[in-house]
Amino acid sequence: MLEAIAAAADGDARRALNILEMAVTNGEMEADRTRVTKEILAQCIGKKSLLYDKKGEEHYNLISALHKSMRNTDPDAAVYWLARMLEAGEDPLYVARRLIRFASEDVGMADSQALPLAVAAYQACHFLGMPECNVHLSHAVIYLSLAPKSNSAYVAYETAKVDAQSMLAEPVPLTIRNAPTSLMADLHYGDGYVYAHDTKEKMARMQCLPDSLAGREYYHPTSEGEEEKAREKLLRVKEWKRGGEE
Repeated sequence: MLEAIAAAADGDARRALNILEMAVTNGEMEADRTRVTKEILAQCIGKKSLLYDKKGEEHYNLISALHKSMRNTDPDAAVYWLARMLEAGEDPLYVARRLIRFASEDVGMADSQALPLAVAAYQACHFLGMPECNVHLSHAVIYLSLAPKSNSAYVAYETAKVDAQSMLAEPVPLTIRNAPTSLMADLHYGDGYVYAHDTKEKMARMQCLPDSLAGREYYHPTSEGEEEKAREKLLRVKEWKRGGEE
């Protein structure tokens, strides 16, 4: 039985101790000892939750392996790590939440359908639960693994966050301030504002960043997937706002 515990632990001493503890806890109480039979041990080894500490290091190791396998466009490895987590008793909703994050952090603008697909996988897990929802998570993991990758949305926010945290009092330009009262109007709130929908181009040459950040760029689109179109549009917009061709 010790050999069976060692085999089930697969080289992890913590797992071995967990199985041993569960076997003793579920053993047959006698007058001066606790008797563990092969049948009791088999039942304990069969409880997969014993082999996976949801709050320990292995939990974070496995979700990291899943995330990085998808990022590296390796669907085979990603599905394997997904199965390792689910078969060990991981909450499918936890995995689904991580996929939602991945959809924007690592796929992002390169394939904007990744986010609604990941959210749909979460909803499917919520409706069905395990084991039926394993195929929905596999579907999402394979899609995200094969999707074009871009971290431009993530980088844009992280860069803007640095400026926001260090420049918290930068005033909103008067042009784009709201002016619901006459006093605000007298203070020139909203002066020079152009309603973009009323223009031929559906945009105006207004400065929307504070003066101290004028010209600052946070979003740098890549040439991956759908983001190539966004990149081309952004370049045209910037050229137009600089006073270039209509």
